[in-house]
Amino acid sequence: MEAAIIVTYRCNAKCHMCNIWKHPTDKRNEITVEDLKKLPDNMNFVNITGGEPFLREDIEQIVKVMLKKTKRLVISTNGYYTEKIVKLAKKYPNIGVRVSIEGLPAANDELRGLKDGFDHGIRTLIELHEFGLKDIGFGITVSDRNAKDLLELYHLAKWLGLEFATAATHNTYYFHKFDNQFKQKKIVTGEFKKLVKELLHSKKPKEWFRAYFNYGIINYINGNKRLLPCEMGTDVFFIDPYGEVYPCNGMDWSMGNIKKQSFEEIWNSKKAEEVRKKVKSCTKNCWMVGSASPAMKKAKVKVGKWIVKSRLRKEIDFSCVERRRS
Repeated sequence: MEAAIIVTYRCNAKCHMCNIWKHPTDKRNEITVEDLKKLPDNMNFVNITGGEPFLREDIEQIVKVMLKKTKRLVISTNGYYTEKIVKLAKKYPNIGVRVSIEGLPAANDELRGLKDGFDHGIRTLIELHEFGLKDIGFGITVSDRNAKDLLELYHLAKWLGLEFATAATHNTYYFHKFDNQFKQKKIVTGEFKKLVKELLHSKKPKEWFRAYFNYGIINYINGNKRLLPCEMGTDVFFIDPYGEVYPCNGMDWSMGNIKKQSFEEIWNSKKAEEVRKKVKSCTKNCWMVGSASPAMKKAKVKVGKWIVKSRLRKEIDFSCVERRRS
């Protein structure tokens, strides 16, 4: 089982593709450490995110509790609070950290609305890398504005020896945003095609699977149906800062509230079953790592065949993700 925990909607950034910062939570009403203790043990992966999770004064207590419940824990952050992030990572060196970098300095600071945000993010990454944190990387949410920075950031990640994650802008209740759109699809998908080719030429198998994920992003941007079925709410769940348990960050359908119920009551409830049925009929066709990664793990054979076929080809076949399918 995997989980994403949105510990706060408070944020020090003002991102153009996300309006969370316009809807900050009152910290007195946010999910507590005691609430999190109700979550299941023996999970495979937990992502702690926000808003900006390092605005939580009790982030260390949250990490301490969740590390006992999962094999792998990653915190997503904009990297601004370098000292606090590095201090926590040194105390818990088995955590992962992902810093959001939206482009080279000018683009990043403009898109994040955060003065010197690029400098802070890079400084955090360098300091984490310097003391030896293993699970470290950064990622970009691609839009028309920053697509041209995609490959440069990938090369920067390679040079620094860090993981590199990608995403495309989405519209959901979670982002409090419903007007994101791609007006220059050919340019944006063209940059993703270059990235897919580079990832497939890598000697690291992990990069080959990332190539498939980015192939799926091209498919999503072109308005096609998901490459793989979505099963969110079955073995993956999201919790918002108020304790509502959702199947994902794309559907505003709560299964229950962890502040008022046990996780078992929520997960096995009639309401949860109704939500899972809605997931199966969902037409959003999102392609975010939270839903795509579990699907790819379940479809390893299909993904593996695509990788083998694509690596053997002199040219990757993008025709299936370029045309709009019904």
